[in-house]
Amino acid sequence: MPLVRIDISKEASTALVRVIGEAVYDAMTALANVPLNDRFQIVTRHERDELVFPVEGYLGNAYSAEIVFIQVIWVRGRSTEVKKAFYKSIADAIVEKGSMRRQDIFISLVESGREDWSFGNGEMQYAPD
Repeated sequence: MPLVRIDISKEASTALVRVIGEAVYDAMTALANVPLNDRFQIVTRHERDELVFPVEGYLGNAYSAEIVFIQVIWVRGRSTEVKKAFYKSIADAIVEKGSMRRQDIFISLVESGREDWSFGNGEMQYAPD
């Protein structure tokens, strides 16, 4: 039940956006036990000045104007090892298929409870027992 937000430059190609979306979905289903067809993604394109990052770098990463911010909101409970593999899988796929710099792939996970979701009809489909 993840919700993925992808914030990217308006100058990024449609093909790159597709690569990023596929990379995230593939990693979720292959590594994070997300069911097939559970794909909800929001892509927002921005002017260059709307994607703010430290030009001097951060934690050894030197960013460029091609930075992409990927935020995944999902149900808590995955191990640190799964999260590490998830980040790596996404970055590897985007670098390979989208020709992006690895340093420009910023990923953030936000964890929630199963009861924090409604998939339509104003219902809590995963209500606790």
